[in-house]
This record gives sequence, structure tokens and C-alpha cells, in this order.
Amino acid sequence: MYLDQIEGFDVRKATNQDCDEVIKLLKVVALWLQNNEIDQWGFLLAGGDDEEIKQAIANNETYVMERDEQIVATFTLLSEQSEWDMHIWGDDPDSNSLYLHRLAIISSYMNNGLGKDILAWIENNVTDKTHLRLDCVADNTKLNDFYKDHHFELVGLTDGHSQLQKRIKAD
Repeated sequence: MYLDQIEGFDVRKATNQDCDEVIKLLKVVALWLQNNEIDQWGFLLAGGDDEEIKQAIANNETYVMERDEQIVATFTLLSEQSEWDMHIWGDDPDSNSLYLHRLAIISSYMNNGLGKDILAWIENNVTDKTHLRLDCVADNTKLNDFYKDHHFELVGLTDGHSQLQKRIKAD
């Protein structure tokens, strides 16, 4: 069931039994962002993506990281564009990109390099795509800088969201 480890953290695909805990983690992080005046994920607090999150878990697209059987982080990887991705990136049916969504780490594990480790894990464990793409609120300077510091390139803006991508494998 476990796919890999990152220095004491187990990485695995989320199961349907993880749904409530993943949604709770995302809402706790969304509240933390709001309390720190960071404009990102406010819609999650109202349950805006609950069904989409459950579906991503059912589709085996969501991962969790655990330490001592406690989920401390989550992220979703889509090999095909979602409706949101099409809105942000434009329709790209032949895309050779992987789309990263909802990368979240509980606050007690923030600022210790875990985000960087997750990005490295994705690069090392995904072999069928050439690019990793994501979007984030353009005026969330800290998050934009984090991705740029980890070699993501700003390739455009759509509706106040930065389009960021990184080559993860040669063609």
C-alpha cells in the first residue's frame, strides 16, 4: 500500500477511508491561510470542493503523507486536465503535463522542507509526463516565490492565478 518514503514519512494514495481526514486537513490549512491573511483556498472553508476532493480520492489521484499513522500532508496529481485546469491553461487534450492540486501540509510541519520534499518525490515517482503544472493566486507572493525557488517558471496569468510549470522529464 505504501508507495515510498520521504525521510520518515510514508507516501501513499489516499483511500475512501481517508476522505474525511483529507477534507479536514485541507480546511484546517485553508483556515490557517485565512488567519494569516493569505488569499488562497477560502472556498474550501464553505465545502466548495468537498465532492471534487472525494472524487479525486476515488479516482486514485490523491496522495497522503503520514508520520506515525497521522496524515500530515496531501496533494492531488491529475494526468488529464480538470475543468479548472482547462479554464486556467486552456484546452490542451494532447498535453504531456501532470497537474498538481491541493498541496497542503499541516502547520506543525510547515517550514521544515516538506513541501520541497514532496515536489522532489513527485519528480522522482512520475515518469510518464514531461511537465508538472500548477496554479496559485497571483498575489500570494510567498507561495509564488516558493515554486519559483524550486525551478517552476511563471508562464502566464489567468483570472488572477499564476500559471507555473516545471520540466520534470526530457521529451
